[in-house]
Amino acid sequence: MVHGHGGDVIQELTADHREVEDIFGQIEALPAGDHRRRQLADQATIELVRHSVAEEMHLYPAVRRFLTNGDAVADKEIEDHSEAERTMKQLESCQADDPEFDRLMAQLMSEIRDHVTDEENNLFPRLRESTTPDDLAQLGAKVRAAKETAPTRPHPTAPTTPPANRLLAPGAGMVDRVRDALTGRGTDH
Repeated sequence: MVHGHGGDVIQELTADHREVEDIFGQIEALPAGDHRRRQLADQATIELVRHSVAEEMHLYPAVRRFLTNGDAVADKEIEDHSEAERTMKQLESCQADDPEFDRLMAQLMSEIRDHVTDEENNLFPRLRESTTPDDLAQLGAKVRAAKETAPTRPHPTAPTTPPANRLLAPGAGMVDRVRDALTGRGTDH
């Protein structure tokens, strides 16, 4: 269990935000072109897609249900996710020494940081005001379960067994592969 995870949905998602920010900080601390930046970008992508899927499955339906103007709020959040995913998909095909990698990484960090600020300053306080602690605790458990249904984070030694090896396979499509694994899309069951 990653330190800081647990608790209600707001605590859980805030811990995710700090984790991704930590990865971004590691990327920013490395010199341009360093191959470790590519590995960290992959790690950030997996974390971000897991977080996005969990929010789309559980947080945004709650936002629609509990918040005044909840539909508009949820629609905007989902649009933020779509923008970030488009950036992550472009990033997949860039190596760390490609100038485009730096441009896209900066764009992704900016998109995610804006989204995080908006969620933490606006969405989360509104959700806390309009729900009960029990609602938030139940949502936290659902979000954790949703994130755990798929291969989680890349390990120092790349996995050689499915489905994790397919998730981390080189080439385009990692965002979609992670999303498919989390949502069960494209599986037989």
